Amino acid sequence: MTTGLIIEISVDRQILSLIDGGRVIATYPVSTAAAGTGSEPGSMKTPTGRFVISEKIGGDAPEDTIFESRLPIGFWTPGERENEDLILSRILRLEGLDPENANTADRFIYLHGTNQEDLIGNPVSHGCVRLSKKDIIALYDQVSPGTPLVILPPSSKPQPTA
Repeated sequence: MTTGLIIEISVDRQILSLIDGGRVIATYPVSTAAAGTGSEPGSMKTPTGRFVISEKIGGDAPEDTIFESRLPIGFWTPGERENEDLILSRILRLEGLDPENANTADRFIYLHGTNQEDLIGNPVSHGCVRLSKKDIIALYDQVSPGTPLVILPPSSKPQPTA
């Protein structure tokens, strides 16, 4: 890829930053895994480390398109299937570049839109990185396969308490 784009995801802040040539050009709130970070198969954790976008799925699909096994299967209507973690709008599939996250594609870890937008900003996913439907579409339109991505591990610093 010829541009200087990189995606950086902060698990601590639940924020995705799109960076071009060292300058943040967009930020989006996200939700990483409720189970925390890790790369163990079946763990439902969000992996950390270095990745690339390996595939873009969804293209011109309508915003409320539901995907299963990376294929469109219908459309979500607000008020339906509220308790399910649906994959909506677009999918950015990840490939891990580090030995500890090399299984990311096999674990089907994506950046994707969600029907549970009210939970974004909290770690509630099943391993993927969730964005609002509008945000995943905006991000999808700005990146290409091969765009590097880093998911920062949680800091070891204690978080302030209320």
